[in-house]
Amino acid sequence: MTMSMIVVNTDFVPGKEIAEVLGIVKGNVIQAKHLGKDIAAGFRHIVGGEIKEYTEMMSEAREIALKRMTGKAEEMGAGAIVNVRFMTSMVMTGAAEILAYGTAVKLR
Repeated sequence: MTMSMIVVNTDFVPGKEIAEVLGIVKGNVIQAKHLGKDIAAGFRHIVGGEIKEYTEMMSEAREIALKRMTGKAEEMGAGAIVNVRFMTSMVMTGAAEILAYGTAVKLR
């Protein structure tokens, strides 16, 4: 994601006017941890507490999905992405898909 790309979860950018709607952009990734970390997470699940291995996995996945989405918007010539949302779904045990999506726009 470049520093000039504005990414917001609102339908507007404060102080700017949307000049053109370019369309929906999305980025996704399916992420999994390796078996060793999966076993450690399983033990933590039994005794309770934060499962840091999965917290890290989901955080990394969100960043990858966001970067892919902004890359698509840049290819379209967008200056911003509005209405950004994230979705997640479990694909299989220990693997999740993260989808980032929003509307690419040109600003004035």
